[in-house]
Amino acid sequence: MAGRRGARSGRGWDAIPPRAVDDTPAGEARPARGGGTSRRRRSSDEGLPPGDPSPGGYNLGGYNLGGYNLGGHDLGGLPDEAGRSGAAARPPRPTEQRSESEIAREICLRQLAVRPRTRAELAKVLARKEISEEVIAEVLDRYDEVGIIDDAAFARAWVSSRHHGRGLARRALANELRQRGVSAEEASEALESVDDESEAATARALVDRKLRTATGTPEAVFRRLVAMLARKGYPAGIAIRAVKDALAARDAEAAEFADAIDADALADETDVSS
Repeated sequence: MAGRRGARSGRGWDAIPPRAVDDTPAGEARPARGGGTSRRRRSSDEGLPPGDPSPGGYNLGGYNLGGYNLGGHDLGGLPDEAGRSGAAARPPRPTEQRSESEIAREICLRQLAVRPRTRAELAKVLARKEISEEVIAEVLDRYDEVGIIDDAAFARAWVSSRHHGRGLARRALANELRQRGVSAEEASEALESVDDESEAATARALVDRKLRTATGTPEAVFRRLVAMLARKGYPAGIAIRAVKDALAARDAEAAEFADAIDADALADETDVSS
């Protein structure tokens, strides 16, 4: 019991045995724990370059932790080696000032990149962007001079595309051109390419395509197809004749119904009622 009490410390069992006294002369190798030798540790400040912070100054391979500078990244907003913080070292970017004309031209070019526009369409967009009337006139006048905007050319291309692609008649095309700010004179010139014969042929092609999948009685089909042509701007006479001729060529039942239709009289009644 006395031997056990002698091996105890005041805080309990002493798990770490007392360290042996190292009497190896300085500079010589001393025995390692597992056998062999190892060099004596040098003091913390020994061998450091003059003026270089000691390990107590937190210099680890150029990363000065004590100054909150890690490889040039100022963490604490404190001055770096050059006496300037990282934020102050970067000069502020100059604010780019653009004139109203430059902004207006940029808006116009973005609009024209989507599809051709009339002068009135571009003027409306610029006005919504709060561009002054003087600048709008200046920019659009210049675009007129160099041919970037051309309402007459726009009208011709619009009529050709919408008539052949969507089957629109002259009345519908004239309404669309008016909505886009094309003058009546320029619209009239563009619409000259669509005559009565062209309208009749286009109307019949539309009816033949719809008739392939149409269902119902001949009378119901007739009414639906005439209404479809009316929405595309066709006059009542052209629409009724196109549907009557298409039904006459479909089958016997449709032909019998078509024979009973007086296209001229029905067209007159439609024009009066409208």
